[in-house]
Amino acid sequence: MSLLYEGKAKRIFSTGEPEILRVEYKDEVTAGNGAKKDFIEGKGRLNNQITTRIFNFIKAQGVNSHFIEQTSETEQLVKSVDIIPLEVVVRNIAAGSITKRLGFEKGHEFDAPLVEFFYKNDDLNDPLITEDHIKLLHIATDDEIAILKEAAKEINAILVQLMDQMDLRLVDFKIEFGRTTDGQIILADEISPDTCRIWDKHSDTNFDKDVYREDTGSIIETYQTFLNKLEAL
Repeated sequence: MSLLYEGKAKRIFSTGEPEILRVEYKDEVTAGNGAKKDFIEGKGRLNNQITTRIFNFIKAQGVNSHFIEQTSETEQLVKSVDIIPLEVVVRNIAAGSITKRLGFEKGHEFDAPLVEFFYKNDDLNDPLITEDHIKLLHIATDDEIAILKEAAKEINAILVQLMDQMDLRLVDFKIEFGRTTDGQIILADEISPDTCRIWDKHSDTNFDKDVYREDTGSIIETYQTFLNKLEAL
């Protein structure tokens, strides 16, 4: 098994089968596109277990993803896909960058879920882009953009339901998609408190990476509490 890619939170390895990859979740946490970075033992285990449970939950709701199975505390097997270089962000409540860009007050609830696209390019600091930009960059066609938006909204509805069962609110999240060898677009990467903004229904306490970004709590204790809520369903 050879290392194919190493990102901020994961390593991707080949396997003996060309259509299957092994993902290893790292004990590292970053914020500000890598400007803040730390090694935190146990984080990889938590993100792997949380993502496994969430992917299995959305699979039961009919959403196809690259996830195959968890193979260890920090590893899972996934289908090999060609990642589309977009972060697809869905916002239900105003928080983070949109409060600075458009002046929404933090906590403002949108009339309908908002879908935004960000170009995955570290050199450009992952800028917000329009659908016309996506076509100009030959990232996706009109039909593929429509598929991405529809899938993101479907996943959002499922996750909102899941968080509600855990007495939590899904503020926003980012997901990635990939193309299979036959051209099908499916959900990829991960869904965890690293990629979501999640608040307690009653206190608005964070159950996500903002506790690390803002130095308001322990990321391990926060993620473990979140996992405990998932396991209790």
